[in-house]
Amino acid sequence: MRTCRPSALAQAAALALGAAFSGGAAAQSAADLLKEIQALKARVAELEAKQKSAAEAKPAAGQWGMTPEQAQEFNRIAVKTEALEDAMEAQGFKGLKITGQMDPTYIYNRNQNRSGFQVLNKVSDDGYNYDNSYFGMAMIDFLKETQEGTRWRLTLAPNRGVGSAFDPDSVVHEASVSVPLTDLQTRFIAGQIPDWSGYEYLQPTLNKLITHNLLFDFTLPTAYTGAGLEITSGKWIVKGVLANLNASRNGQGEKAPVFAYRVDYSRGEFQGFGFAGVHGKAANFSENVLDENGDPIAQRNSRVDLFEFDAYFIRGDFTWQGQLSYGQQKKASITPAADGSLRTAKWYGLTTLVAYKFIPRYEAIARFDYLNNKKNGGGLLGYTSADDRNGIGPDPSGDPDTGANRMALSLGMSYLYNLNTVFKVEYRLDRATQPVFLDVKDNSYRKNNQMFGTSVVLSF
Repeated sequence: MRTCRPSALAQAAALALGAAFSGGAAAQSAADLLKEIQALKARVAELEAKQKSAAEAKPAAGQWGMTPEQAQEFNRIAVKTEALEDAMEAQGFKGLKITGQMDPTYIYNRNQNRSGFQVLNKVSDDGYNYDNSYFGMAMIDFLKETQEGTRWRLTLAPNRGVGSAFDPDSVVHEASVSVPLTDLQTRFIAGQIPDWSGYEYLQPTLNKLITHNLLFDFTLPTAYTGAGLEITSGKWIVKGVLANLNASRNGQGEKAPVFAYRVDYSRGEFQGFGFAGVHGKAANFSENVLDENGDPIAQRNSRVDLFEFDAYFIRGDFTWQGQLSYGQQKKASITPAADGSLRTAKWYGLTTLVAYKFIPRYEAIARFDYLNNKKNGGGLLGYTSADDRNGIGPDPSGDPDTGANRMALSLGMSYLYNLNTVFKVEYRLDRATQPVFLDVKDNSYRKNNQMFGTSVVLSF
């Protein structure tokens, strides 16, 4: 333990007083007193020099317990770190996040008499089908956020992104900006934005099964190209855009955009709901009106009204998700009226998914879909002709005014191999109320089809 010692000045004062007032001592001459004072000054100077030397030997503030070499190394690391941070900012890497994923997939389709791997195959070569959806993709995502909160996003997905669904040469899945206005919760958004409807996500890393539900595949938009706002307030998130629907630009004579919106509410830690809608004019692919040569007359964009409601409950190992949808498009039904005029295509449906992790790494999944599409021979968003691969339209030998209603049951399982790898397997049974599935082996029509798939999803 340290002991208190009088300072040099205190010692000098004590000696001076003792010299001047020592009891019974004889008076000293002025010369003797001067000598003693000079000796005291020398002693004070010596003590002050020792104190200064001791102070210089102590570590600087914040360096207690460090040797001079360690303190020097610490300072070198600090300077180098600051230099690296400055270099990253100067090169544009500050606030940049890069992620990626891919999912090599194997698919067996009974009625198509086909099985094999699907990776990066072009949508334009085979069309968009429930057995040729967004699986088998490779995607890389660049997200940059500036110090002011502006976000810039570019997601590339060759052949399998939303861009390739309406532009065969596009590799862009998303190209969007998000700029804070009055605060970080009120943002201006613009660019090519993938559709946000429903409970199911496009990316394989966010989709529990391999295939997508019927509503996702055939009743929801693909992407929006436009601008709007996104507002976050407590548990609510509201966003809306004026945009082209499934088109990077409007064609000649087309001026009207659609209004697309999405509202989400997180009720608590485990549950929430949302709804989305689209209203406006979109591409009409009907080929039911012919010219004098018997060739289809291209139709102008026609009115589309879509609305869906979805909800979820996720707690622990249990997951439930569900969705209800309604939609219609004018002059887009598969079967025209008796006088040859085009009629409105209408549909509604539901989908629900249940999943449970019976072992932490293993998850069992079941999904059921129903799509009512019998009005005016059927017709869905982007599907204005009978489609015997997807089971859309009327019975070829039956009543042309009654389209087939569709159902699908999918059973699957996933295995979390590690934090970056998931193995999936799925069996799917598709049914229709009429024989609308073509069996290519004998060119007959069936009311059902079976499919099996497996994939490995890797992400970083």
